[in-house]
Amino acid sequence: MPTRKKNPEAVDVCIVGAGASGGTAAKVLTENGLRVVALDRGPWLRDEQFSGDELKYLNRNYVWPDDKLKPRTYRPDESSPSQVVQFSPTPQGVGGGTIHWGGIVPRMTLDDFKLRSLHGDVPGSSLVDWPIDYWVLEPYYTKVEWELGTSGLAGANRWEAPRSKGYPTGPVALTHYGRIFAQAHAKMGKSTFPIPQAMVTEPYRGRRPFPYSGFWQQYADPTGSKSSTANTFIPDALATGLFELRPDCYVKEITVHPDGRAKGVVYTDEDGDEFEQLADVVIMCAGGIETPRLLQLSTSNLFPDGLANSSGQVGRNCTFHEYLFAIGLFDKEVVDPLFPWAGHYMNVMSFDYYQTDYDRGHLLGTLIFASMLGHPVNWTFPGRPTWGQAAKDADRDLFNHSMKLGVMVQDLPVESNKVDLDPDVKDAWGLPVARITHTPHANDYAQAKWQVEKNVEILEVAGASKIIPVHLDKITGNCCHEMGTARMGDDPATSVVDKWCQAHDVPNLYVFDGSFFPTSTGVNPTLTIMANAWRCSEYIAQVRAKGRNAD
Repeated sequence: MPTRKKNPEAVDVCIVGAGASGGTAAKVLTENGLRVVALDRGPWLRDEQFSGDELKYLNRNYVWPDDKLKPRTYRPDESSPSQVVQFSPTPQGVGGGTIHWGGIVPRMTLDDFKLRSLHGDVPGSSLVDWPIDYWVLEPYYTKVEWELGTSGLAGANRWEAPRSKGYPTGPVALTHYGRIFAQAHAKMGKSTFPIPQAMVTEPYRGRRPFPYSGFWQQYADPTGSKSSTANTFIPDALATGLFELRPDCYVKEITVHPDGRAKGVVYTDEDGDEFEQLADVVIMCAGGIETPRLLQLSTSNLFPDGLANSSGQVGRNCTFHEYLFAIGLFDKEVVDPLFPWAGHYMNVMSFDYYQTDYDRGHLLGTLIFASMLGHPVNWTFPGRPTWGQAAKDADRDLFNHSMKLGVMVQDLPVESNKVDLDPDVKDAWGLPVARITHTPHANDYAQAKWQVEKNVEILEVAGASKIIPVHLDKITGNCCHEMGTARMGDDPATSVVDKWCQAHDVPNLYVFDGSFFPTSTGVNPTLTIMANAWRCSEYIAQVRAKGRNAD
């Protein structure tokens, strides 16, 4: 059993998780004069500990959670047995998902906030509107883009909502496979634009520009050009002198006062000693899987079904954005080598299939983008030999002449799709692990099939000699986008937090990670998570500046 040590001094705010939302909250709150402690489950790795070592990252779990220590389980429905899987392997460490992310940061569209108003009740789905709109987040999108450091070309996406300011650095250069996509799409009368990315492409605030290496997606960046919160917002918070960062700390429970307000968090440090960090405000930033897990672990007489769960909605309505694609192979005698390791893993994007078109036979849509197939050791091509001279020949012939057109399914929320506690499987600390129960909605299958086939068509126009579609089977969490499990809404009976991400049941408890998303939207969620964390952190700071708790 851990030894309970003398508790540290109470602070204004305790943040659980120092990733995208936690790092943003730490910066904003400390710069507004609040004393903040952030606890993170993983280590605080620095740039000099990173590299382009493919085996280290993709085969040896250098930043991904080890499923022997921190397993998760998955089942398609409640009648099926659960299995231990590496579901949504988001790094657990300072920086969170921004350690390994591809840094794709487009903004949500105007319509993304009002999908139920646009489409009505969808049978089998728990589709809702957001209680805020684009204009509430627009100033915060801008703040994050400029403080974090992003690259892009304002106005290049013809579907983008109005913006008050451009990007701080210019767009990433076009790659060979990006050019093939852009040219084919233009032949079809469609548009593409440079992907907005969380990196700097020119010297910016002491950071070096992106070196155009393909070893970036799923890797940590040794150059500092990638805009992780670990090398931007966390140092900003530390510079205030009001922030204490405690890595390698495993949070086990959120405790409450007799009146039901959050009291603090119980955690075990790297030496195995147990502490309770008291705080006036607790902010959950552990991700859309670990946050509902921790809320459900935090039971008491006041909250027998888990903290902030009087609605029964904690863990429900989970969405994950499954990544699918079509693979194109080009004849080496016709097309020059694509040199996929030169440039970013992903390059050039389109929103032309983002909005609903009822003629397609489904609601909603998604962004699409060009990418390389993978890195030299782990790259895959269906039917590729895996051993001997045949494998070497395939590497020579296929690797340099193949590409993907990827999609990210905008999955509908379904109340029965959920994260709860597995009754049989425990982690290395002896606590129940998160169990994901998820079956895609029929609309998800229809959307995925139509879009993958459209990507096949684009590759045909591009001149690919062989094309292989990869369709939706089940949700695997391969995007590491965890959303919806503590959804934001005005009605305490059907949501967990309000428009400030403040728990309806616990006035000094907040949820800033992707758990608050009412719908998944069709864009990568992290920019919106950070913008909203900035907005809600300002709210907490302003309320406390008036001499009262944030309730």
